[in-house]
Amino acid sequence: MVTISVCMIVKNEHDRLEGCLESLKTIADEIIVVDTGSTDDTMEIAGRYTDKIYEFKWTGSFADARNYSFSLAKCDYIYQADADELLDDANIEKFRQLKIAMLPEIDIVQMYYCNQLENNTIYNFDRELRPKLYKRLREFVWEESIHEAVRLKPMIYDSDIDIIHRPGAGHELRDLAAFERETKGNVILSDRLNDIYAKELYISGPDESFIRAREYFNRLADSENMSNERLTQVFAVCAKAARLSGDDKDFLKYSLRAAAGNLMCSEICCEIALFMEDKGDMNEAAMWYYNAANETEPAMNLKYGNEIPEAGLKRLQEQY
Repeated sequence: MVTISVCMIVKNEHDRLEGCLESLKTIADEIIVVDTGSTDDTMEIAGRYTDKIYEFKWTGSFADARNYSFSLAKCDYIYQADADELLDDANIEKFRQLKIAMLPEIDIVQMYYCNQLENNTIYNFDRELRPKLYKRLREFVWEESIHEAVRLKPMIYDSDIDIIHRPGAGHELRDLAAFERETKGNVILSDRLNDIYAKELYISGPDESFIRAREYFNRLADSENMSNERLTQVFAVCAKAARLSGDDKDFLKYSLRAAAGNLMCSEICCEIALFMEDKGDMNEAAMWYYNAANETEPAMNLKYGNEIPEAGLKRLQEQY
């Protein structure tokens, strides 16, 4: 049977930490909790389950904190846990069986991250495989009988374990504030982070966050080597930020660039509908709500393909 180090980074997790640790205590061979500056009783709660509690001076990087927590692990595998996750009894048992049956060549185990749509997260699906369990020390293996080479790709196993995700309020605002800090100056984020930033904005961002993100996304719209998928998201954010700022010129600029590049999505259609509604052209607004629901697909938030345009059409019918 393999051994497992549970590694966590936490801050002010009074409401969720106990439930998480209670569900992990029977499958963990050691629990490592790294606190990044709690002002509540998070560390006291952690102390009921482990004596391996460490303080980490926050650097502004979650990666730094995660790397520190992993460096403290001693077991065969590391399970990366967050305080807003838990396992129910059935999945605790699946985890126990996984420990017994784990093949030594497996480097990473993926598990299903669940309950996404219920909690206003950036994800447009309710269940998604994610890497959660990592081999602490990876052994390199030679392959092929001739022209032999070291296997570089990790061996990944997709388990059937479900992890219940239950984020608390304010999570999305914290992330958006972090994005705002990271995008100051001439910084360009990775393709992956640009995707997440756009989704965070369109799923949970208040109007003020769009306006603060405007300069960065305008810069992205003019950058090179941007995929069409990413440009669709960028133009949608730029269009909404311009509309909210009352800048008709920029709104038309980015909406038309999306149309000319065949990069329309449900989000941009809804922005055009709202723009037309503000201008008093209700027939045109209705057409764009229809396009959002029936002629395009959402790029960031599934609600822009059904709930939001349907609500817009209903509002137009009731008021006009």
